[in-house]
Amino acid sequence: MKRLVVVLAAGQGTRMKSPRAKVLHPLMGRPMLVHLLEALAAVKADKTFVVVGHQAEEVESLLLPYEAVPIRQTPQLGTGHALVVCRQAIEAEGLAEILLVAGDVPLLPVGDLVSRWDAFSAQEAHAAVFTLHLPNPFGYGRIVKDAAETLSRIVEERDASPAERQVREVNSGVYFFRSPEVFSLLEQVGSNNAQGEFYLTDIFKILHGRGAPAATYEASPPERWLGINTQAELARTTRLLRMDILKRLMAAGVTILDPESTWIEPTADLEPGVTLHPFVRLCGASRLEADCEVRSFSCLYDTRLGAGTHVRESCVLEGTVTGKECSLGPFCHTRPGTVLEDRVHLGNFVETKKSRLGRGVKANHLTYLGDATVGADSNIGAGTITCNYDGINKHLTVLGEGVFVGSDAQLVAPVTVGDGAYIGAGTTVTKDIPAGALAISRVSQRNIEGWVEKRKSRRVNEPTSQREKKEPEK
Repeated sequence: MKRLVVVLAAGQGTRMKSPRAKVLHPLMGRPMLVHLLEALAAVKADKTFVVVGHQAEEVESLLLPYEAVPIRQTPQLGTGHALVVCRQAIEAEGLAEILLVAGDVPLLPVGDLVSRWDAFSAQEAHAAVFTLHLPNPFGYGRIVKDAAETLSRIVEERDASPAERQVREVNSGVYFFRSPEVFSLLEQVGSNNAQGEFYLTDIFKILHGRGAPAATYEASPPERWLGINTQAELARTTRLLRMDILKRLMAAGVTILDPESTWIEPTADLEPGVTLHPFVRLCGASRLEADCEVRSFSCLYDTRLGAGTHVRESCVLEGTVTGKECSLGPFCHTRPGTVLEDRVHLGNFVETKKSRLGRGVKANHLTYLGDATVGADSNIGAGTITCNYDGINKHLTVLGEGVFVGSDAQLVAPVTVGDGAYIGAGTTVTKDIPAGALAISRVSQRNIEGWVEKRKSRRVNEPTSQREKKEPEK
């Protein structure tokens, strides 16, 4: 018998009060639906169907890497209707068992699901539901049992009586069903309820009436099974996932000085021996090799740091790759396409973009290197910029090895500087410089003796009316 997964991801999520469909809301850098699909891969189902509705195209764009099949639900008429729209696709698979789960449960403990699925396969029950015991069950469907403690029905919050609302055992929204029997049951479900929808949960009342009650499995710990319905619940789930990641990394040998202020997304990879100071963010596919240190308020996006690299305070590194033992910051910004070879030093207020800096290059402060290649052991003085954009196209600046660039130099691309060349402070380079040459373009200095005193004297002897005319308005 085949095992199929159905994920309900069609709802708008009105309680989120957001124009974004609920399952598209980001959780640690990725939509919550992506977290669930990755977890469900461990189930090894024969096929996964995802019911989509609101912002369907955007949701469908997430499914391809997981080989999940989208099925559109238009209009959205409840959870029962969501499963009905899958009927043709599911019955085409033949006899099957179905795991049905909402798309807003990104931390679902799939290991528990797999073991319970084996138990369900061995039972004769037509359906099963995972239940939670919550101290404050507001908003959840209540599990109502008969005198024999078997499931008689599930009643939604809006339809529950005052006595039923006191029940603390609730529906997790995760179920097992058998096909094609489940569709025969759904044919008997109506929409006579507070929301005018076809509730999937009405199946359980029908089964109890037939003397074939559904099985119940207790889900624990409950916080892993709770759906996300509000922004506050999204924040709660984010913290759970964030702390999971931090605990795993610390157990593996990463030093995190203040976990409460540290943000590491699940796609980041850190080797043992990395040290992170408070208020560090590691996002996307960032990778830090052994003995890297990142100080406070630095943010790394899709960045790879070679072993022993030191990132000082308040740096922003995007799409950057460094070699070993580089030193960056404080206050430096590396943009996508930056490649730093071993022992490169970028100091405060240095910006790079789409540039490759060779081994041992130093740019200590106040520098912009864009669309540039800088050879090994070159030194870039303060205030240097590559003028890489002519208003239409970007152009490349190439510096050879051992080049010395004086302060406040401008290199107007395209331009090439040969090995060992020197560029004088304040020079604007518009032509190639041969290897070993000195380039100077500034005006020669001329000192005018006594000029300051003469100027002061003129000002004192000038009539007030003329002096006022020369004064700028404030």
